[in-house]
Amino acid sequence: MATPSKTPPGADPKQLERTGTVREIGSQAVWSLSSCKPGFGVDQLRDDNLETYWQSDGSQPHLVNIQFRRRTTVKMLCIYADYKSDESYTPSKISVRVGNNFHNLQEIRKVQ
Repeated sequence: MATPSKTPPGADPKQLERTGTVREIGSQAVWSLSSCKPGFGVDQLRDDNLETYWQSDGSQPHLVNIQFRRRTTVKMLCIYADYKSDESYTPSKISVRVGNNFHNLQEIRKVQ
């Protein structure tokens, strides 16, 4: 597997999209969450508003599942987390896993 290129720290994904460097493909996927509080689900996670967010409501691990209808190459994954706003809900670990179905996922990246 080739080593993925890293986005420079502080890079603005929206600016990269405007310049044609990247293309947002999340709308082509089916998104699901392991749990969420009412009014804090997938719509708020994906709405591009930094004032809204996903809030889990259950035991760990808290999962965001993104399933594409067909095999899709993903070159970049952008996650916005604001530790200063709410440290208790900011993840301490993020694991990125890929596979052909939920039962054969393999971790390809772990960030702490």
